[in-house]
Amino acid sequence: MLKGTKKTRLRMKVNGNPVEIMIKPTWTLLRVLREELSLPGTKKGCEQGDCGACTIILDGKAVNACLVLALQAESKEIETIEGLGTPESLHPLQESFLKYGAVQCGFCTPGMLMVAKALLDKNPRPAVKEIKQGISGNLCRCTGYVKIIKAIQNVSG
Repeated sequence: MLKGTKKTRLRMKVNGNPVEIMIKPTWTLLRVLREELSLPGTKKGCEQGDCGACTIILDGKAVNACLVLALQAESKEIETIEGLGTPESLHPLQESFLKYGAVQCGFCTPGMLMVAKALLDKNPRPAVKEIKQGISGNLCRCTGYVKIIKAIQNVSG
């Protein structure tokens, strides 16, 4: 980080709540969410956009938070895994992931859930091919994707 870089005001909505924060222009949205807003559910994986662990929903579209400069989120709406459900009231996708065993080590789960939500918000009844395409940017080393696809199918139809 450049020494002496001044901070800039960022205003956005995160999980329905207005946020105003001072940030450095070089910070990614991933850094702001995890380190400044204390939302660690968005995982820090490869930081190159290859793994999908940091997937969030930005104005209705699934994106890798590691590839978005935080200032690009000015006046936008962000959904993170923390806003998807609560321990008392899980989102249907969270329930389905548990039911179908689509959660193993759990590292990819927040990103998978967010990309699945964005997919179902856009297309409530995706075909298997569309589900596979929708989650193709998210890596899972534990499940082999079969259980994840079944869990998403269960919610879609």
